[in-house]
Amino acid sequence: MSGGPAASRDNNFDALRLLAAISVIFSHSYLIAQGTQNYEPLILITGNQCILGLCGVFVFFAISGFLVTQSWEATQSAPRYLAKRCLRIFPGLIAALIVSAFVLAPMVTTLPPGAYFARPEPYLYVVSNTALSTAYHELPHVMFVNNQVGLVINGSLWTLHYEFIMYLMVIALGLTRLLNVWSCLALLAFGMVCVGINPPPTPAAPGMMVGALFDVVGWLWDIGWLLSFFAVGMVLYKLRRTRIFDYRVALAALALLVISVPLRQFILLFPLTGCYLALWLALNPRIPPLRAARWSDLSYGLYIYGWPSEQLVVWLNDGHAPWWLVFGGGLTIAAVLAFLSWHLVEASALRLKPRPRPAPALATTG
Repeated sequence: MSGGPAASRDNNFDALRLLAAISVIFSHSYLIAQGTQNYEPLILITGNQCILGLCGVFVFFAISGFLVTQSWEATQSAPRYLAKRCLRIFPGLIAALIVSAFVLAPMVTTLPPGAYFARPEPYLYVVSNTALSTAYHELPHVMFVNNQVGLVINGSLWTLHYEFIMYLMVIALGLTRLLNVWSCLALLAFGMVCVGINPPPTPAAPGMMVGALFDVVGWLWDIGWLLSFFAVGMVLYKLRRTRIFDYRVALAALALLVISVPLRQFILLFPLTGCYLALWLALNPRIPPLRAARWSDLSYGLYIYGWPSEQLVVWLNDGHAPWWLVFGGGLTIAAVLAFLSWHLVEASALRLKPRPRPAPALATTG
């Protein structure tokens, strides 16, 4: 098939992203309402191995690995590729940070408005998180609920830092002509090692050089923990013209997914099982495209507004609400905000994306 299976919109990536975002909101409803995720359904099914929302994050990364690799190959220009990625992430993110710091938090804080806006934290929160750092994740005298996450303004933003690092990784591989299936397989293997093996502990009282080395190792291990899920999308994109998306491979992946639970390797094997199955479903030509983003692409907006929307629901109920109310109410509020974000911010920003360069005219002979 010319251009591979993702060359058009005849797929279900939009529907899959929407489901992934909703799964994150679903799992967070337990944490926000109860202060624990011990009773979330997937954590019970897998014997305390994984929550549904984390699977949603893994699927997000796999889709991103597939589509971002495709984007690089279509662009072949670091500035144009990076402009596309920045226009997709930052305008919506900045708007969400401003809403949290200057609309939501002033409603909740116990400080008078003048005192709140005179503090540096709201401004540092916006600047820091725009730079994809979560060093500032609380705001002055803002507590939504009296539990371990009651102070956290937006617990979903931590993944964006790693997502952007992987965008840069694709640029580096592309510019060095190493963006091939073997490199992608090596990244997948390294990521799975990071999931399966803890990083070496920092020795007691290390010297400056040794301490710095272990800091770098720990940082790489943190990135590697999510790398396998991104890399499997890269691998599947590179193999898209083979028979990798075959129902027999899908059945094997499903069987391995089931077996991974009693083996206590659910997360380690999820790139080869859940992520593969998600992309197989998205690209299966026998499944009609659901056109989930026909009028509004809500998935990113749901992801970045889901947590603060759920926090608002529990705060409006005096800090006590069942998970289903937090989920339903939070999803409704987040959907409204995501709709507004798409039409007022994200879609306008995406119209600024660099257009594909026209193909050069063929030389003719007289």
